[in-house]
Amino acid sequence: MATLQLTHTPILNSSAQLLILPVNTAGVVLDAVLIRAKTLFPDNYQRYYRACRDGSLNVGSCLLHKRALERAGLGISGNGNQPIYIANLVVSDHPYHPVRLRGLSSALMDLQQQLVPLIRYQGIRRAALLARPLILHNAQNNANDTANTTAKLVPLDWYVDVLPLLTQQLQDVPKLHIDIHLPKDINI
Repeated sequence: MATLQLTHTPILNSSAQLLILPVNTAGVVLDAVLIRAKTLFPDNYQRYYRACRDGSLNVGSCLLHKRALERAGLGISGNGNQPIYIANLVVSDHPYHPVRLRGLSSALMDLQQQLVPLIRYQGIRRAALLARPLILHNAQNNANDTANTTAKLVPLDWYVDVLPLLTQQLQDVPKLHIDIHLPKDINI
């Protein structure tokens, strides 16, 4: 059984062996944490961006990337809080489109299937999930939803849709501690 813990700490300071980042199929990142992750882990972003341009990513998939080890510089001395793997959860087709339940559910199922071998054979025990892109779409699109109710579907709600889905999909992963990093305006 996986242990899920909600936290307000910054995800890039976590000691997780696996970072789970929600992304889109356009290859464009707008969230400040995703932009910082783009510069901290350029090999992951390059692979993700190439997959977006090739058209090999679909909403509901998960692109798992094993980071190249740093062999020189300051990164070699203190690699304690650097993730070994980065999972790019493809949850929407554009950064301005809200996350849909089916896409998030499919991406989590794909992630779950890829996690089992990592846990079993690579010894992964700690993961960190960035939840802010799943939540901020709701806050940004609520003002536009009143004007375009017929053109748009209702965005997902954190407490009603996203949190129960995360719990349902990830609780059966064995021997894994998952920190879900939330913005400070969401109550834990």
